[in-house]
Amino acid sequence: MQLSVALQMDPLETVNIDADSTFFLAEEAQRRGHALFHYLPSTLALEDGAVRVTGHPIEVQRVKDAPARLGARATVDLARFSVVLLRQDPPFDLAYITTTHILETIHPRTLVVNDPAGVRNAPEKLLVTRFPDLMPPTVVTADRAEIRAFRDRHRDIVVKPLFGAGGAGVFHLRPDDDNLGSLLDMFFAQSAEPLMVQAYIPAVRAGDKRVILIDGEPMGALNRVPQAGDARSNMHVGGAAVASALTDRDREICERIGPELRARGLLFVGIDVIGDYVTEINVTSPTGLQEIARFDGVNLAAPIWDAIERKFAATR
Repeated sequence: MQLSVALQMDPLETVNIDADSTFFLAEEAQRRGHALFHYLPSTLALEDGAVRVTGHPIEVQRVKDAPARLGARATVDLARFSVVLLRQDPPFDLAYITTTHILETIHPRTLVVNDPAGVRNAPEKLLVTRFPDLMPPTVVTADRAEIRAFRDRHRDIVVKPLFGAGGAGVFHLRPDDDNLGSLLDMFFAQSAEPLMVQAYIPAVRAGDKRVILIDGEPMGALNRVPQAGDARSNMHVGGAAVASALTDRDREICERIGPELRARGLLFVGIDVIGDYVTEINVTSPTGLQEIARFDGVNLAAPIWDAIERKFAATR
């Protein structure tokens, strides 16, 4: 099966060839003989029911600072592609949400992975709230009194922007920290969006595990350990990736969450597990494929493309 694949992602010059999961997926697609086309989400245009994008045919290559060879720049009908990989990084803002509405007009005739409606309706810090028994104590609110009452109950807390990513804007407030008021002033001066506030899980010092699910099935994991002096384990802010295995608790969590992901068309997902709790379900552009390949010798891009090819065949 040879597919034409459009990659909706960030600029190629930002790609880290040793860590980027989209690059890893593109390499596997290329090995399979699929043709690749790269475009930026800002070039999407919807007119009279047709979706156009402007970008380049590409051939990826594992060369630092030159991750792809570019063909001639072209404006093309996106519906003529077999598959679109929706892989731009957050922020999950109105611009991102608009791309999901536009892509929905061509899906599933052109298979969009992950399903754009599924992505739009599954903000990463909100989808997980459908499984409250799997989460640490959590409140989502813009009400300062509710946040203060939550802190009174749980004392040691983490405050997060609801639509943030990569660890940006995440604060750990210990019981004796008197900065909550100033922190809320700062957040709400920038946005009226609610915050997510969770009870602090001390197990995060041992790491925040990323579990990769493919079509609802757990397929691999890595641990991300925060650097000294930081409560955040995200690799974007200095967390160190280390090898990890799936535990019985991880599999129990995935068994509960997996059917929901399949029903929503969320084929490639990364969940974050701290201790016995799941804290986020990442559906926009999950990472970790290259780290798992290095630690475990397992190329998870292959089963992801197997699943995409099966789903594409099933929609013809």
